[in-house]
Amino acid sequence: MALTTLLRIGGKPRPASTGATFERKNPISGEVATQASAASVADADAAVEAAAAALPAWSALGPNARRGLLLKAADLLQAKAPDFIARVTAETGGTAGWAGFNVMLAAGMLREAASLTTQVTGQVIPSDTPGSYAFSFRQPAGVVLGIAPWNAPVILGVRAVATPLACGNSVVFKASETCPATHGLIVEVLEEAGLPPGAVNLVTNAPADAPAIVERLIAHPAVRRVNFTGSTKVGRKIAELAGRHLKPVLLELGGKAPLVILDDADLDAAVNAVAFGAFMNQGQICMSTERVVVDAKVADAFVAKLKAKAAALPVGDPRTGNVVLGAMVSAGAATLVADLAQDAKAKGADLVLAPSVTQQTIVSAGVVDRVTSAMRIYSEESFGPIVAIIRVAGDEEAIRVANDSEYGLAAAVFSQNINRALHVATRINSGICHINGSTVADEAQMPFGGTKASGYGRFGGTAGIAEFTDLRWITIETEPHYPF
Repeated sequence: MALTTLLRIGGKPRPASTGATFERKNPISGEVATQASAASVADADAAVEAAAAALPAWSALGPNARRGLLLKAADLLQAKAPDFIARVTAETGGTAGWAGFNVMLAAGMLREAASLTTQVTGQVIPSDTPGSYAFSFRQPAGVVLGIAPWNAPVILGVRAVATPLACGNSVVFKASETCPATHGLIVEVLEEAGLPPGAVNLVTNAPADAPAIVERLIAHPAVRRVNFTGSTKVGRKIAELAGRHLKPVLLELGGKAPLVILDDADLDAAVNAVAFGAFMNQGQICMSTERVVVDAKVADAFVAKLKAKAAALPVGDPRTGNVVLGAMVSAGAATLVADLAQDAKAKGADLVLAPSVTQQTIVSAGVVDRVTSAMRIYSEESFGPIVAIIRVAGDEEAIRVANDSEYGLAAAVFSQNINRALHVATRINSGICHINGSTVADEAQMPFGGTKASGYGRFGGTAGIAEFTDLRWITIETEPHYPF
């Protein structure tokens, strides 16, 4: 039975003002998973106005009161794990394991946000002016617009709203058209936890209406901050719109994460990291390991081990069993993976493990060796369960190839010599780099974000406070003196 998702504005569920709805279909069965309200620009305005009306009281609420509400929300979210898992599987085709991990980390993000409420601080600053006492402090920026994607729907949905709320801002959350019921449940949890009406508001929209809705939300004078997680293509448009209105925006965008394997690496550890990084959630993670940059001295042994590991990964319908590789979000996404593999093969790559597509969206693991820059898979984000292996001669070439990308989100380096690995890691142009670990990793308290076409700004921990507050300079003048 299809789920129904309404707008949530000012603490109340309501249909779109026009009565319009849209459908999200299950990517495997084609059945309607969710029927959601399709907001109009008037509804977008109403959501911002409700957030603006709630802002004074919410921002004035003491930090411990906000902390208590966010902690309660974390517990409620975790208790609703079965509901979240069912929605993630129905709307995105994700596995139960992936959905459960989403809930666990998202609850942690709410708890981390709760801890930040007393860390929105300032400082006393020495002044050269006699009798002047100067200090700085941070205050809520205002209404924050959060826009989250479908691929890690609970994690990224919570991330879009948690720190802004902790800092005393009110929020308009624009849900993904791909998972409106999953994102809607996040707002229901926050309301059930006791957040006051309008502190967080939900806007769902039909795919065709997205540009107009987003433009209206960003343009509204009450919106003072924007955060967006999604593709680089859309992120550029968001940044342009925000720039036009002089509004700061935090962007976490696409990736083409390299995992560098030096010639002294523990190959078994590297294989496990690559398999996890490349194939978790069908490779549909911004940090997914898309490129393995491996020293030619150990490449043959590594490829043989990776082939065996990847070929053994369970693949199938996530609704019928415990599989590692479930469904991709759409038939088009699955087709792209197959196309990238065939393009590489036609240009001379070794298709070690060909990805096979069944039921239109279920794709097995793909491994492509001897990839060169002439192949699409070298530079194009696949966002699927396929990994490119690029052989190099030595550390310097490995660094060059790792940096030969427009993206710069996550990376990893494997070596048993930590000093050597650290030297390589510091020269990779990415916001995140792990030594002897997967490219896929996240913790609520860590500064998360990228460089280059992967965006700018940082979610997570105290770094997020700077993104969602205004820093002010205040003075108390006890001996004012003027030259005339």
